[in-house]
Parts: sequence; structure tokens; C-alpha cells
Amino acid sequence: MDTELKVLRRDTMDTWYRGLMRAFGGFDESPDERALWEDLTEFERSIGAWDGDLCVGTAGAFSFKLSVPGGAYVPAAGVTMVSVAATHRRRGILTSMMRRQLDDVRALGEPLAVLTASEPAIYGRFGYGIASRQLAAEIDTARVTLAAPPGTDAVRLRYAPVDEVAAQCEALYVRSIGSRPGMLQRTPGWERMPLLDPPAERGGASPLQCVVAERDGEMVGYVRFRTKIDSDAAGPDGSVTLRHIDAVDPAACAALWRFLFGIDLTSTVRVHNRPLDDPWQYLVSDIRRCRVQVRDVLHLRLVDVGAALEGRTYRVPVDVVFGVEDAFCPWNSGRWRLTGDARGASCVRTDDPADLELSVQELGAAYLGGTPLTALADAGLVRELRPGTLAGASLAFGSDKAPWLPHGF
Repeated sequence: MDTELKVLRRDTMDTWYRGLMRAFGGFDESPDERALWEDLTEFERSIGAWDGDLCVGTAGAFSFKLSVPGGAYVPAAGVTMVSVAATHRRRGILTSMMRRQLDDVRALGEPLAVLTASEPAIYGRFGYGIASRQLAAEIDTARVTLAAPPGTDAVRLRYAPVDEVAAQCEALYVRSIGSRPGMLQRTPGWERMPLLDPPAERGGASPLQCVVAERDGEMVGYVRFRTKIDSDAAGPDGSVTLRHIDAVDPAACAALWRFLFGIDLTSTVRVHNRPLDDPWQYLVSDIRRCRVQVRDVLHLRLVDVGAALEGRTYRVPVDVVFGVEDAFCPWNSGRWRLTGDARGASCVRTDDPADLELSVQELGAAYLGGTPLTALADAGLVRELRPGTLAGASLAFGSDKAPWLPHGF
């Protein structure tokens, strides 16, 4: 490899960013979006691969904390802005950047690294497993009705300017983080991300709109969305695209969904990123006409097996020895004894025989409770060496709520 890895500097940001944008299609971002990404970029955690004065590879990381089963927040490197120029593929550039990055994450003491993948096939070889998935849907609201739980009619809805209620909406998001694994504890500046509304990304739809839900004068939920009014020979046939929705209780949540279903001149609600156990699914009259789809979202890697497994709690008591394989980060390889319950956990190296054998990729997939160890075993990816240990460990790793990443990075 004839390239050199260098830490990003402000005077090389434009060149570095142009290379990144070219790798992702060469489109132009709005000035607001570009300014936000530049403000959020952690320069000391971003690297470029340089071939002379050409930037031919990029990678960065954000300093996040990730909610995990039990409600704690574990430090996690949010791997981002990874690209390699099409002219410089298959030269080991990506591998060298992943190597440098994971070494740095380990040195910073972060037990986890997480990312969203534009091409999921890439990151398994670096030890990332699919830890959470997202639900998408296209709901035919001309034919699908929504049942309302008790108290829904007591919720008052009103339109509100997006910017005017942004702080209150952010407070609701913060309140919800610990209740579900896989969510990010946002650092200052990230509250601006949900408010981005570039005209080029609207697809002919309206600017972002917001409706808030209130009860007894207190805000108990909100929804951000766009509308696109179309028509055909039969009449209006518009659509609603959901951007964000959050509520403190079932009645407020149902009131907001019922509002989306009933917007005049529309007959479709499009949903792009919701948790797999999102409650609206259990209130609709016909789930088949909602065209539900599922795809991967958060890819997770254990950078420090012991610290990562100690960082979360477990649904039932567990005492198991994992035999871990980790070719890319060999410091994780070996046998680890995990003991824990709903109050806490310990995970230390041991010479005891392994009960279960798996790679760090499978541990990453199971870490947030969204992928059962039993399912991975059925796929031949987890091997039970001591009979009877698999089912108990799989139950312990589970989560009462499906893990979910509300937004990318």
C-alpha cells in the first residue's frame, strides 16, 4: 500500500470531505447540513488515507454512549464517514483504517464500536455483528383503521413550529433513551440533527411539520412528518412520510398515529425507521396492508469483551464460559467467564473449559438482546460445548424491548 494515514486537520477538511462525498455518489449537501457535520466531526478521531496530495480514504468516529439492556450507557465509538476512492480499491486501505481505528478505540477505553453500513457485507470481516434492525412500512390508510386505547380522546393535538418546540421534543427523546437498548445518548450539537430539512431530500414533499400532543397543559408526545399531495383520476392520493414520533404513554402515542392516519387528501403513511416492536402494529385492522419490511441498522463490535459484557445486565442469572474467536482484535480471543443477573455482571478471563464457542461477531449480534444466541446456534454460528448452557445464556441475553437506533450518524 502506497498511501499514508493521517489525522484530519481543519486545513485538509475540504479535500477530505470532497473525497467522502465522491465515494457516496458525488452529490452536494445543503450548506446547513455541511456546516452541521463539520461542527460535529471530531477531528482528532478522524483519519484520511493520502496518496500524495490526494485523499483516497476517509474514516471517523463520534464519542457516544449507547443504551444497553438494564438501562446503563456504555461508551461506544460511532464509526462514520468511511470511504475508499474507487480508483484505490483492493489495496488494503479499508483494512488499514479499521486497524488504526479499533486500536485507537481500545486505547481510549471504549468497550464498543458501532456503525450503520451502506453495504452490510463489508463489516463482518472486522468483527461487527448486526445488533439491531429497523421496521419500515407503507400503510394503506384508505383501508386500514387504527384502534385507540383508553385515554386517547383526552389527548389534545396542535400544530407547532418545528424550531419552537425543538427543546421540548429533545427532552422527550432524552427521557426515552434508557428504556430501550441501542439508542444514543446525544452529546451537545446532536440535537440539531433531527431538525435538518434539506429541500433536496424532500422528494417533492412539504417542509418538515410538527404536531405536539398535550394533556393537562403538558407536552406528552410529538410527531414530525412531511406531506405530499398527489391525485389521480379517482381523486386525491397523497402521502405522509413519518420522520420522528415519540410519546410518554400508549394513549399519547395512539393519538399521534391516529392523526397521521387521518390527514386530509392522503391515503398512505410511509414509515422508514421504527423499532421492530413498535406499538402501532398491534392497533391496525389489517397488518398485511401495511407492507411491513425489516432491514439491518446498527452493526456492533465488542472492542473489549470483558468490559462490554460487564456493562449490561441480564434478564435471568447467568454463569457461562465463552470461548471467543477474534482474528482482527486478538486481545479478545480466549475464554471468558460471564456471571451476572438483573443487578450487574462480572466478565473475566478463565482457564475453565468453554461452555459456548462463538466469534466476536456473534457476541456483537447478541449483545443488545435483539438476536437470540439460540438462533445463531441454529445457524451453526454458536456451538454448545456443555449441554444445557445455550438456552439459559440466550434467555439471559434477551431484552424486554427490541433494540433500536432512532437515527444514523
